[in-house]
Amino acid sequence: MKTIRHLAISLLIAFACIPLAQAQNRPAVITGKVTTSNGLPAEHVSVTVQGTQIGAQTDDNGAYRIELSLTGDIVLEISALGVAKQAASLTINPGNTYTQDFTINITSQQLEEVLISKNRGNYNILTPSPTLRLDAPLIEIPQNIQVVSSKTLADQQVISMGDGLIRNVSGAVRLEHWGNLYTNISMRGTQIQAFRNGFNVVSSYWGPLTEDMSFVDHIEFVKGPAGFMLANGDPSGSYNVVTKKPTGETKGEASLTIGEYNLYRATLDLDGKLNKSGKLLYRFNASAQTKGSHRANEFDNRYVLAPVVSYQVDDKTKVTAEYTLQYANMSDVGSYYVFGPTPDGYASLPRDFSMVPAGLDPTNIKDQTFLVSLTHDIDTNWKITAQGYYLHYDQVGSSMWPLSNMTDDGKIIRGVGIWDALSEMSLGQVFANGKLTTGNVQHRILVGIDVGKKNYLADWGQTHALDSANGGEFDMHNPNLGIPVNGYPVFDRTTSIEARAALAGGAITQEYKGIYIQDELGFFENRLRLTLAGRYSSASQSAYGGSPYSASRFTPRLGLSWSIDKHTAVYALYDQAFVPQSGRIYGGGEVKPITGNNQELGFKRDWADGAWNTSISVYRILKENELTTDPLHSTPSESYSIVLGQKVARGIEFDVHGRLAPGLDLVANYAYTNAEVTEVAEGVTDYEVGDDLLGYAANTANTWLTYRIQRGALKNLGAAAGFTWLWDRKTDSWDVSDVRLPAYFKLDAGLFWENDKLRITANVFNLLDEYLYSGSYYSFNNAFYWQSETPRNLRLSIGYKF
Repeated sequence: MKTIRHLAISLLIAFACIPLAQAQNRPAVITGKVTTSNGLPAEHVSVTVQGTQIGAQTDDNGAYRIELSLTGDIVLEISALGVAKQAASLTINPGNTYTQDFTINITSQQLEEVLISKNRGNYNILTPSPTLRLDAPLIEIPQNIQVVSSKTLADQQVISMGDGLIRNVSGAVRLEHWGNLYTNISMRGTQIQAFRNGFNVVSSYWGPLTEDMSFVDHIEFVKGPAGFMLANGDPSGSYNVVTKKPTGETKGEASLTIGEYNLYRATLDLDGKLNKSGKLLYRFNASAQTKGSHRANEFDNRYVLAPVVSYQVDDKTKVTAEYTLQYANMSDVGSYYVFGPTPDGYASLPRDFSMVPAGLDPTNIKDQTFLVSLTHDIDTNWKITAQGYYLHYDQVGSSMWPLSNMTDDGKIIRGVGIWDALSEMSLGQVFANGKLTTGNVQHRILVGIDVGKKNYLADWGQTHALDSANGGEFDMHNPNLGIPVNGYPVFDRTTSIEARAALAGGAITQEYKGIYIQDELGFFENRLRLTLAGRYSSASQSAYGGSPYSASRFTPRLGLSWSIDKHTAVYALYDQAFVPQSGRIYGGGEVKPITGNNQELGFKRDWADGAWNTSISVYRILKENELTTDPLHSTPSESYSIVLGQKVARGIEFDVHGRLAPGLDLVANYAYTNAEVTEVAEGVTDYEVGDDLLGYAANTANTWLTYRIQRGALKNLGAAAGFTWLWDRKTDSWDVSDVRLPAYFKLDAGLFWENDKLRITANVFNLLDEYLYSGSYYSFNNAFYWQSETPRNLRLSIGYKF
């Protein structure tokens, strides 16, 4: 019996030891999820055991799984292109399962580098930049926001904001080009506000200086007010230029571009670390350009320097400092337009016609900006951002504009007016993003304040006539671009710009402050989202030497977004706007801020896990107090405004962009816009209720399609083509005229070859060699004026990454 008992005990002990032995032989398992700071899954992030080759890569949901036979203490590390490494320490025992999640702080560009792999392209961006302040995927935001990516800019050889960029956004058009001096984009019926890194950088009707693309990462177009996000916002929308920041990856890129009409351009982009720990990072962008024109005596020469430094103080705090210098040496800013006799209409002169004498002094502009930002993670759910922006714009130059009426046989007196300007802006903002849960309701909170002070001074008070009456006029049919009859202007700049601007009435000032809060409530596991937001804004403003006035207003915002599934959402939006405006009313009337509201419905869908996206929206915008040119009292030397009354813009917009198939990328859009007068203010004589408004095209359509061969002897060779088509144009903006601009159609096409290091791009713009132009009728001079675009022209770029 003892023998049997001992055998039984031995067998029990042996069986009991089997699971322990199996556990000791079974590997440990580590699972987890990697997400971005705004809750998106971070795909294609490498998770490795430090000092080994053991690791895994996150899947489409940001999840990973690692099996390992190691025991004891290990360090788990995550890394991805453009993402600062993170590490976590674990003590591992065989057979056990461990969970380790990571949250990474990441910029919009870095997010794209993580989420958009090489086989999915770079035309579709899934999240807004942090400067839009919305900590959510674009598909969940109840608003139409379109983003033009850096890849799109490179493929289309866009070198400035005024260089065909708007083809990528539904309904966007340009009006007064002033060459490449200002961008002046209109959407949904009126000109939209210009932002940079989340700040409104408009200090006068004409600004800001068109950004060179060398320091631009991408551009976000926000349809509708969204004033709570971006300080004072126009009811029609805004665009936000996002500049390049350090990524944490050591890399560089240089490019050379040449083109017809003496275009020569070089750019340099350096990105890397300034210390071994990787806490101190830098980004340096520079460009130099000379550029001529198809018209005589015109040029636009520029250089740009844009250094950025960021310092990761600790795991929670980061400081970034950015300086940008744009220097422009360009021909007289009015030189881009020509004037034609009224009986002849638009485009009655050759496309290369110029009115600019060869010896006229150039305009020089020095535009400098200083940006300092600080981000601090209070905890895993709350983050605070503080930014300060100082902008300094200095212009010394002139603007050509006629001083007499155009005769029917094409004779006129050309005038050159001084246009020296100085603009200073000091802007600041602090905002916090947070997440919390109450019961079954998720909350995404945004709260912040904005403050700003803007001063714009201009001397328009000196004018010189190049030609003389009674036989000394400039003759459109027999132009003389040599020394004018009256010689060249010599302006008096002995006194300060401040003194001269005071005499000329060229002072525009603005001070504003605002406080805002938003709560996005997520129901049913965040499938249904209700946005409640509001902003209180206060502004004091003066214009053209007039007395300052003050105004304040609370603007609410209500949004609803429903995720039908993970990739599909519908939304509804109601929001309001409050925009101070500059102007001078004849007789000294008060200029009130623009107010308005936007009602919008939309549908968004991400296809192929975000490789490409479609969106459609319908809207109605009501706008009040907007000023328009006073045709009865304005002259070339003095500009007055009048309150139009009330207008309504309605429309529908459709956008698609992204990678449809391996190697096949598409940007396409269409918009229908109808803006009309619904009320007429007292004193307005040129408009009646029901009249169409000016400043838009009723129909706009754009495409840009590229395809790169994926395999075979021609692998990496690609072709691109696209068009811009505007019809039923109402982009003439100065005078009410029965003569409308004709339809506009521009076709571009090109070839490219690229690999991981080298890209060669050649595009032919205006392939059909159409006579394309924008302009208006100008009753002050009894003439049509227009700016013609470049004839068929070739542009070749070579870029190398190192």
